[in-house]
Amino acid sequence: MRLQLLVALLSLLSPLTLWAREGGQVDAWFGWLNGYLASVLFFDVMPGPGNMPFIVGWLIVGALYLTVRMGFVNLRVMGHAFRVLRGKYSKPGDEGEVTPFQALTTALSATVGLGNIAGVAIAVSVGGPGATFWMIVAGFLGMTSKFTEVTLAQMYREVRPDGHVMGGAMEYLSKGLAEKGFGRLGLVLSMLFALLTVGASLGGGNAFQVSQAMAAVQNVVPFFADNDWVFGVVMAFAVGVVIIGGIRRIAHVAEAIVPLMVFIYLGAALWIIIAHIDVLPDALGLIVSKAFTLEAGVGGLMGAVVQGFKRAAFSSEAGIGSAAIAHSTARTPYPIRQGMVALYEPFIDTIVICTMTALVIIITGVYDAPEYADLVQHNQGAALTAKAFGSVISWFPMVLSIAVVLFAYSTMISWSYYGERCWTYLFGEKASMVYRVMFVVFVVVGSVTSASNILDFSDLMLLSMAFPNFIGLYMLQGKVRKALDAYMVKLLSGEMDREAGR
Repeated sequence: MRLQLLVALLSLLSPLTLWAREGGQVDAWFGWLNGYLASVLFFDVMPGPGNMPFIVGWLIVGALYLTVRMGFVNLRVMGHAFRVLRGKYSKPGDEGEVTPFQALTTALSATVGLGNIAGVAIAVSVGGPGATFWMIVAGFLGMTSKFTEVTLAQMYREVRPDGHVMGGAMEYLSKGLAEKGFGRLGLVLSMLFALLTVGASLGGGNAFQVSQAMAAVQNVVPFFADNDWVFGVVMAFAVGVVIIGGIRRIAHVAEAIVPLMVFIYLGAALWIIIAHIDVLPDALGLIVSKAFTLEAGVGGLMGAVVQGFKRAAFSSEAGIGSAAIAHSTARTPYPIRQGMVALYEPFIDTIVICTMTALVIIITGVYDAPEYADLVQHNQGAALTAKAFGSVISWFPMVLSIAVVLFAYSTMISWSYYGERCWTYLFGEKASMVYRVMFVVFVVVGSVTSASNILDFSDLMLLSMAFPNFIGLYMLQGKVRKALDAYMVKLLSGEMDREAGR
């Protein structure tokens, strides 16, 4: 019955989509909304020349503080976290909906995607090669942000009578701050976070994904250039079929797709880097030197910093609070343990994959090539990355187009869960189907809207989630540090191994 309703909905969307595209209504609305939100949420806090949006500075300071406060946990426990991922400490009686590995792949499916392909190309083109350095720094610091928010999500999650888990920033903001006597503030922040997550799921987690995927596909399948709405309808159907099944079906799909697409993409990137191994030292030198250069003044330096941190935040979502929703469903007796697993997310997503993409973009020189200026101007990052790969591997744009669609698809199904959980938090379980229908509609909307407006909207919604989320992280970080110290005592004494029967 639900599948029949999905087909009926998509049949109604086709004429509506054609009207929206030809009249420019959707694109104009996104443009107006972006201008208004930017004036409220992205005001400049950088004195003198240069520009530092408040929310980007908020992320930088917060991630740096947590890294120091947690004693550089992002370096200390990577080995133990890997053993947890392999299932060494899992037991049948652990409460939750999915395994720690499935939770990680679900979260990765939302982050390993077009932020790595399209976002990195945009960052390097706009901020220069130096933006890559700041992306890596942001990824390193973001590992601790991710650890903290995932641990809190596990601490304050609610396992409902039907077995479904409600967890994430909205839960630890409302419950955690209430414990400290700030119940009203926690309620306001949790509702704000939920609203922003719904907006981000429809923008960065949906419309931006399908827009970038379509831009890449058009290069190899010209039919979609004049029939973009058809691509949107096909993607909407594929997404709708999966998200109806909830987190378990999403987790199983992510578990199958994510490792495969990461292997294919990294394999091709590594091939290009090895083929240009003679210029690799120059590329690395360019990344470091341009990260601190003042050739274009303070404004140029801050441009590299801001682009690096913005794209890292969009890519890994560290400090945003979104991945905590997926990790809250993991089966584990220790909240800290899943937080340690989550450390791998920014490491894989930003430090490894984003760096590989940036090296390909810089080595091939497409980021400042005059013939690709139009792609840069219109923020067609996925298409620019395709040009970079295609300049070395002539047939790879076809493979990359498939990878882009898979990246976009996996991101969309995971973000649909994030948005649905926040929608349910606001309006109740019975309203979840309303959100799922709305999400499917936005898949088609994304196929007829300009990438520039969607990118701006996505940045606004996604980065703004960090404002309420980091207030919670600041106020509750003491509880996380206390739990971390207690866990490390047990781990170092061998008690954890004895519990697992090792």
